[in-house]
Amino acid sequence: MLAAVGREQVSAPRVRVVVVDDDALVRTGLRLMLGGSDVVELVGEAGDGHEGLTVVERERPDVVLMDIRMPGLDGLAATRRLTERGSSARVIVLTTFDTDEMVLTALRHGAAGFLLKDTPPAQLVDAVVRVARGEPMLSPSVTAQVITAATRTPDDTREKHARERVSRLTDREREVAVAIGRGLSNAEIAAELYLGLATVKTHIGRLFTKLEASNRVQIALCVHDAGLT
Repeated sequence: MLAAVGREQVSAPRVRVVVVDDDALVRTGLRLMLGGSDVVELVGEAGDGHEGLTVVERERPDVVLMDIRMPGLDGLAATRRLTERGSSARVIVLTTFDTDEMVLTALRHGAAGFLLKDTPPAQLVDAVVRVARGEPMLSPSVTAQVITAATRTPDDTREKHARERVSRLTDREREVAVAIGRGLSNAEIAAELYLGLATVKTHIGRLFTKLEASNRVQIALCVHDAGLT
C-alpha cells in the first residue's frame, strides 16, 4: 500500500491540451495522436479563434495547439488576445505554412512553439510536454528560418524599441539574455556564467518583465533586434 501511494505521489499530472483548428479531420487526427499518450490529456476542442478563446478560458489548459488560418478570428490574432489577457496557456502554432513572416509574427504575438502539421506523433507529444515545462519548441526548418530572419537588419522602429528594453538590464541580465539568444538551456547558461541554476531562473524571470516578453523565444528575438548577437 505504501509503495503504491509513493508511486502515485511522484507521478506527474498529465499536460492539459486544447486543440483549435477549423478542419474537423485535423482535430480528429490530433485527438488520436494525443489520446495515444499517457502524459497528455485533450480537454477541449474548438473550430475557430473566437470559440478557442472561450474554450481556453473555460478549461484553462497548459498548452493550446492553434491553427493559423481559420475563419473569423485566425490563430495569430487569437494567440495575441490570449497573451494580452494574461493567459497562462502556452500556444503552439500548428500549420502547413512556415513562411518567415508568419513564424516571426506568431512568436512576437506570444506563441511558445511553431510546428508543422506533418510533425510525427511522438515529436508532437514531446513538443507539448516541453512547451508545458516552459521550453520553446520549433520545427528544425522553422528554427533555421527564425535565426535567418532575426539576424537580418531590423526596421528602425523595432531596433529602437529593442535597444530601449535592453538598456533596462543589468550587466548580468544582459549576459543571460544573450545566452538565451544563442539558444542555451538554463543548465548551459549556469555552467557558462558560473551561476547557480536557481539564480539563472531568477534572472530569466526578470528578463520576462524588463523585455516585455512572454517566453524565451521573444527574449531571443529582442536580443537579435537590439544587435547583441
